[in-house]
Amino acid sequence: MKNILFIAALLYTTTAFAQHTPLPRGTVYGTHPEGAGIVFADNLAKSMGNRITIVTSIKGKVLKVTKEKGGWFTVDGGHGTVIYAHFKDYRVTIPADLAGHTILADGVATKQFVADDSQHLAGSKVKQSRDNPKQTLKFEVSGLIVQ
Repeated sequence: MKNILFIAALLYTTTAFAQHTPLPRGTVYGTHPEGAGIVFADNLAKSMGNRITIVTSIKGKVLKVTKEKGGWFTVDGGHGTVIYAHFKDYRVTIPADLAGHTILADGVATKQFVADDSQHLAGSKVKQSRDNPKQTLKFEVSGLIVQ
C-alpha cells in the first residue's frame, strides 16, 4: 500500500513540473508599444537607408533570450542576420520562454559600423552580421508586446 501511494505521489509531482505555460498573447514588457510606423525585422536595415539611428517599431520572431534580467534577446533579421536587442530599462525581466514568439517592440534601432582598419576593436569582442560584416544592428527596446 505504501508503494502505491509513493508511486502515485511521484507521478503527480512529475506531471506538475512537466507542464509548460505558454505566454499569453498581449503580454506587455516595459511600456506598452504604440506600434506607429511598424517595420518588419527583415526589412529594418533596408528601411534605415543611410541613417545611423531611427526611432521605430519592429515586428519579428525572437530567436533566443540571452539574459532575462535587463531583457537581452536576439530577433531574426532575415537573410541569416540577427538583431541584438535589449531593454532601455534594466529593471525589466523577460522570460526565457519568449524565444520562438513573434513580438512587436518600440525602440531605437542603431547601425554599428566597424572601421576598415579595425583598430577600435582591439581587445573587444563585437559580433558582426553574416550578411554585411561591416555592420551590426542593435535595437534598444522601450516596450514590447507578445503577438
